[in-house]
Amino acid sequence: MTTPPHNEPKELFTSTAADYARHRPGIPPEAVALLADTMRKADRPALLDLGSGTGQVPAALLPAVPRVDRVDLVDSDQDMLRQATATLEPLLGGRPAGFHLVAAEDFTPPFDGYRADLITCARSFHWMDRSAVLKMADRATAPEATVAIMGDGSLWTYRADWTAALKHLIQSYLGEERRAGTGGVYAGPGQRYEDDLSASPFSQVTERRFPVRRVWRPAQVLGYVRSTSFARPDLFGDRHGRFEAEALELLERHSEPGGLVEDAVFTVLLARRPGGDA
Repeated sequence: MTTPPHNEPKELFTSTAADYARHRPGIPPEAVALLADTMRKADRPALLDLGSGTGQVPAALLPAVPRVDRVDLVDSDQDMLRQATATLEPLLGGRPAGFHLVAAEDFTPPFDGYRADLITCARSFHWMDRSAVLKMADRATAPEATVAIMGDGSLWTYRADWTAALKHLIQSYLGEERRAGTGGVYAGPGQRYEDDLSASPFSQVTERRFPVRRVWRPAQVLGYVRSTSFARPDLFGDRHGRFEAEALELLERHSEPGGLVEDAVFTVLLARRPGGDA
């Protein structure tokens, strides 16, 4: 898994929380089962989710692991955390939860003796100061804890005729380089996640890959695009309505009777301290 350079996420996704919650793909069931298994030995496991967005990971794990005793979500976007709160409230069943409006590397344990059994980071590790995050994780986790780094690319990087046409249309409005919110452009891949982990206390790494086929309707793709850092509405200014009309026409033209197909691979890196369970 390769990563772009560090950017401040609060500049990337502001005001996209509703579209993010509605249109971003969830966590595959196979990956949920894998994450649940990492907590099998903990009597009252604590989950710490970094770069939580709208809370997709804890929303998937809470029903799968009823023994989870505490959940903490970390995100630097207030709208995302507000959406996550609404999503998780009916799933918590009275269990304590913390919602932390800070960058992941700035998370501090909510009480003395706090130790997370699983730290998750889905589709967000690339926006973080990864070395600092892993140092924080070392301080905030139980000895046998797992750090799970997950992702599956995006429609910008997925190769298909319809995504290529959509990307070209976005570039015709915003320029050739991939935008990264209002703060700049995506500068290309950097160090692999595996290398970040190998240099950290969580140097025992295993990889699992789960093929996922998604079928999108054109309107769903537009919602997804609105939630991204590379094509969020305010990047277009007063041309956003025109862009969406052109994008919808383009997507409908490319759509097969069953929809627009994406064959993705959801990758999970499980990292533990040396000597932990494989």
